[in-house]
Amino acid sequence: MDRRAFLLTIPAAAWAQTARSDAADAGSAHRVEITLERMAGSGWRAVPPGLVLDHDDRVRFRFRSNFDGYLYVMNRGTSGSYTLLFPRDETGRENNISAGREVVIPATGAYFRVSGPPGHDVVYWVMSPVIMGEAARPQYVPLPPPPESPPPPANLLPRCDDAMLRARGECIDSSAGPRQPDASEPLPDNLAGLPGVRSRELVIMRRQNQTVLSSPSPMDGPVIYEFRLAHR
Repeated sequence: MDRRAFLLTIPAAAWAQTARSDAADAGSAHRVEITLERMAGSGWRAVPPGLVLDHDDRVRFRFRSNFDGYLYVMNRGTSGSYTLLFPRDETGRENNISAGREVVIPATGAYFRVSGPPGHDVVYWVMSPVIMGEAARPQYVPLPPPPESPPPPANLLPRCDDAMLRARGECIDSSAGPRQPDASEPLPDNLAGLPGVRSRELVIMRRQNQTVLSSPSPMDGPVIYEFRLAHR
């Protein structure tokens, strides 16, 4: 049995990226916007970031920032496995993000399929003003390899928040979605060891199904935050 939390699937037909209007506060010095989407029927639908997903659900992310940088995404599954989600061949190698340009992750017409034991995946997002690794090389340079998979984490099962239960019966876990890294949980070795990488105080705002993370001060070094993905 495959115990990873994400399985990458590439459908026969790729989808087209669409433009969206700016939904964040213009007064924020630096901000990023992230939206979780789930396949519903034959199309994609934005869903609440705390939605408790089902086994085999197909998901992807929309991402936009108001500053230039390089994006890296890594997942710690509920089985304890670590996977570099982006950039890589299957999800797209071009991780240079231009200010104001929306990108979809995966960027290749693929999608992630939810798998693994029930619990909370931790998807780490790193936005860096410079390319990681050997900056002198013009081609893509990956993050250091993900660490060896430790024993499965002590994972709490997702819980439905009665106050956020939707009329259509969706289960919403208020502890899921984007957040700052938990100081009590050490970062994976390959992220903690990156020069200058750090978490920072962020203002997190949720607007319908979109989450905006903003910082009153410029993000002048690699910044890391988490997206906790709840699934059963």
